[in-house]
Amino acid sequence: MTMKKMKVILAAAIALTMFAACSKEKVAVNSAADLSGKKIGVQSGTTGELYVQENVEGARISSFKSGIDAALDLKSGAIDAVVLDELPAKQIVARNPDLKIIHDQTFADNKEAYAIAVKKGNSELLGTINAVISEMKANGDYESLVNAFMPADGNIVIPEVLASTGSKKIKLGTNAAFPPFEYVDGKNIVGFDISMGQRIAAKADLSLEVVDMAFDSLIPALQSGTIDFIAAGMSVTEERKKNVDFSDEYFESEQVIIVRK
Repeated sequence: MTMKKMKVILAAAIALTMFAACSKEKVAVNSAADLSGKKIGVQSGTTGELYVQENVEGARISSFKSGIDAALDLKSGAIDAVVLDELPAKQIVARNPDLKIIHDQTFADNKEAYAIAVKKGNSELLGTINAVISEMKANGDYESLVNAFMPADGNIVIPEVLASTGSKKIKLGTNAAFPPFEYVDGKNIVGFDISMGQRIAAKADLSLEVVDMAFDSLIPALQSGTIDFIAAGMSVTEERKKNVDFSDEYFESEQVIIVRK
């Protein structure tokens, strides 16, 4: 064997060894503090994205249209972690056993409240929505929806559609990639928020139309009149309050971290 061939073989062996070492390298994320300098996936326009932007030093952020899209990149190794609301994260991990959830006290101490958004100044619709939320909590309907979409055993039972006989439409804007609040089941968009939207439409004697779009397009669509209200697991923030009016709060959640096992 010539010296030249030996050098080529040696170089190839070194390269192969380096590749093998890199492929075995593991990224340890066990808390929010470990996110610094990592490649992090978030859903565009969410409070998870805002948290990473404002609190994680050196984060290399990838924004996705949905948490599911972010999880796919996590599984492939393109990113190191995903920051997402707890219940959608649980749905993703339940379907992907190679992923797991990390809880952090930082998130537990800063829970977020979900509410329904209407165009600023639309006090009539806001009043109807608040009345529905209040009635649902008083008559047990709210608890029934929680048990249907967030059951302890994980077996979701989608309630029957509550139809409205109204001749005029009311448009609910949502992002149907946020289970169990809104997601696609067969050809239908279902979820906790959608069922609540049906009750709002019935109360107003209007026919409900669900409009699915990217989460970060919802507030602009509301402001332009493309939709009438937003029910999309949307957290109440001071920044959003500048652009929309929020209903009474109807659910509380927190952020979590999804990582590979």
